[in-house]
Amino acid sequence: MAGFETLAWRGDLPGALEIIDQRALPARHDLLRLETVPAAWDAIKTLAVRGAPAIGVAAAYGVVLGAQEALARGGGGDGVAQAALAAADHLATSRPTAVNLFWALERMRRALGRLVDRGVAGDGAFVARSLLAEARAIHEEDRATCRAIGRHGAALLGRGARVLTHCNAGGLATSDYGTALGCIYAAVEGGNPVTVLSCETRPLLQGARLTSWELERRGIPVTLISDGMSGFAMQRGRVDAVIVGADRIARNGDVANKIGTYGHAVLAREHGIPFYVAAPVSTFDLSLASGAEIPIEERAPDEVTTFGGQRVAPEGVDVWNPAFDVTPARLVTAIICERGVIQPVDEEHVMALAGAGGWCR
Repeated sequence: MAGFETLAWRGDLPGALEIIDQRALPARHDLLRLETVPAAWDAIKTLAVRGAPAIGVAAAYGVVLGAQEALARGGGGDGVAQAALAAADHLATSRPTAVNLFWALERMRRALGRLVDRGVAGDGAFVARSLLAEARAIHEEDRATCRAIGRHGAALLGRGARVLTHCNAGGLATSDYGTALGCIYAAVEGGNPVTVLSCETRPLLQGARLTSWELERRGIPVTLISDGMSGFAMQRGRVDAVIVGADRIARNGDVANKIGTYGHAVLAREHGIPFYVAAPVSTFDLSLASGAEIPIEERAPDEVTTFGGQRVAPEGVDVWNPAFDVTPARLVTAIICERGVIQPVDEEHVMALAGAGGWCR
C-alpha cells in the first residue's frame, strides 16, 4: 500500500524476512533483514515490527528461520522439525499481550503436526518448505482480512466523518492496509471524504510517528493531537467516531489495546460518540472470559523518562509503564472483523461471529 511493504519474505530457501524498522520512522525508512530466530525475536521485542497482525506474520516467518537454520546445518526431518518447534517456543516469549503472536505460532505448530501425521516429515527440506508455505498463507490471508475489515468498517462512517484514532492500526501494523485505518482507507476509496484526528500515543508516539506518516502518504487529511486533547476535541464537536485496533479481545468483548485507549472510550461514551474496534478474528482470545484475565505487558521505565533521547524526568523517580489497557465491552459500540460487525458487543454476539477461528488455548 502506498509504496511500502511492512514485511516480506525475500527469496525462497534459503531466504530472509525483511521488515521496515518502525523504530526509525518517520525520520528514516530503514529496512532490516532478519536471518535468524534471535533477530526475529529482537525485532518483535523492541518494536521494530509491531501491531498484533504484523507480529503474528513475523513470528510465523521466524519459525521458518528456525527450520532453515537447522536445514543449513544438515539436519534431517526430525532436526528441522525440532528446530522449528524450539523457534516457536522462543518467539512466544517476545511479547505477552498481542494474541495474534500465539495464534500464528500455534498455526505453524499444527502445520508441522500434519506433516508428522501424514508420515512425510522425514525430509528436512520438505518440512522447511511446507512451513514457509504456511507462513506465506498466513501473510496473504492477513492482507485479505484487512481488506474485508475495511469494507465492513467503511459502511459505519457517515459522509465526511471526522474520525479519531489512537496508536497505529494501519498498514504498518498488518500485512497491508490495516484494521482501524483500513476502515478509513476503504471509506476514502469509496468516495467518502473522511478526515482523521491522530492521537500522538505516548510514550512511544506511534500515532505521531506512524499513523500520521501513513495517512500523509495516502493523501488523507490528518490532524495530530496529544492524547490529552481528545476529550476537548469531542466536547467541541470535532469528532464523529473513534476507531482503534486491538491486541487481544476476550470472549465477552473486553478489548486490550494501546495504553490510553480506555480513556478515549470513556470520553466517547460521555459525548455520545460511537467507539469502534477493528480487529481480525485471530485477535479474539476465546479462552478468556473477560479482559481482567488479559496479560498486560509492562515495558522499560526509560520509555517514559526519556523523550527523543533526552531525559525528561528526575533520576530515581518511580515509573509504571503498562503498554496496554483494557476497555470494557459496555463502552464498545461495535467490533469490526473480517466476518462482519459484532453489535451489541457481548459474549453471545462475539461467539456467534468469531467463535470459530479465534484463539483458544
